[in-house]
Amino acid sequence: MKENNWFDPFYIQDHLSEEESNIQKNVRNFCNNELKTTVVQRNRKNEFDKDLYPKFGSLGVLGQTVKTHGGSGTSNLAYGLVAYEFEKIDSSYRSSISVQSSLVIHPINEFGSEEQKNKYLPQLIKGEKIGCFGLTESEAGSDPTSMKTSFKKTKDGYILNGSKNWITNSPIADIFIIWAIEENKDHKSIEGFILEKNYKGLETSTIENKTSLKISPTGQIILNNVKVPENSRLQKTKGWKSVFSCLNKARFGISWGVLGAATECWMITKDYVENRIMFKKSLASNQLIQKKLSEMQIEINLGLASCLISAKALDNGKDIVNAISILKKNNCQKSLDIIRQARDMLGANGLLDEYHVMRHLVNLETVKTYEGAEDIHSLILGKNQTGISSF
Repeated sequence: MKENNWFDPFYIQDHLSEEESNIQKNVRNFCNNELKTTVVQRNRKNEFDKDLYPKFGSLGVLGQTVKTHGGSGTSNLAYGLVAYEFEKIDSSYRSSISVQSSLVIHPINEFGSEEQKNKYLPQLIKGEKIGCFGLTESEAGSDPTSMKTSFKKTKDGYILNGSKNWITNSPIADIFIIWAIEENKDHKSIEGFILEKNYKGLETSTIENKTSLKISPTGQIILNNVKVPENSRLQKTKGWKSVFSCLNKARFGISWGVLGAATECWMITKDYVENRIMFKKSLASNQLIQKKLSEMQIEINLGLASCLISAKALDNGKDIVNAISILKKNNCQKSLDIIRQARDMLGANGLLDEYHVMRHLVNLETVKTYEGAEDIHSLILGKNQTGISSF
């Protein structure tokens, strides 16, 4: 009998190494057993369990591409597969590992001194400490070069002043990666600093009443004359190039993750229409329903194939900055379209949280915005094509 490989028509699984395939299976089992059973209740309560971080560490998904200090040393493709599985459950969980890995562990590993790596990486990789990434400000979101947070050099260190907003993990963070401009200088003077939660003058607050990413703790960081030692500065940063190195690593994971959310909603919808009886026949027998299911299948698999190609290129040392902007923009939008269609196909039941679809829908409204909204990625691609900056 001829194989009907409708779920994986491009045989993406055949392109995975045995290690990558095992990582995906192990993470999928963990997510289904540890996260899926409680996700609806946690979302209702706006609740994140900090005790999950050591479990993430034991699973090997924090800083997983790091080859030293306890990191798993996996491929970037494996990192993408992990993001895909985590976001099937909820974008908040993928955000939690993405921030820790791409925005905290990555800059310390890439730009930190050996002293900084030895001090912070083992604890962050094990999940014993939680980190956050302070870049975005109330008036410096899509244009981070407008940031107001500043640092001033002192005899034995630095003084930081300013505030950061919409920062994932800030209310529960132990370690803060803070980006700041040197006082009385332009944005090209940006530097990164590692701060700890007990530093005098550093305060955080929680953003309440969110309707999206409700499981993810999000907040503000206030820096009021925070004195930090000389060795708190990331020693090897190269201006904005270092900032965007972090953002692009996070964007890569997001591009995989949103397809996980879309896949979950596709499967929920497929099961629903196959079992829903209307006019004495399965809803799945309707031509329009089958057309919509096929469109979900097409966009998800095209997205996954593109992610696979890009991951392989990245693992082979290629610069995929343009691919990352294409994937972040396209996969977020296509996934949102798929989930909106899924919500519609479930009818009134699509509004109930136990069907999961509506939660994924509002989550992706946030995900498409952070790490560069879709129009920002269009402008990045336009600039790279023409050599002319429009912003």
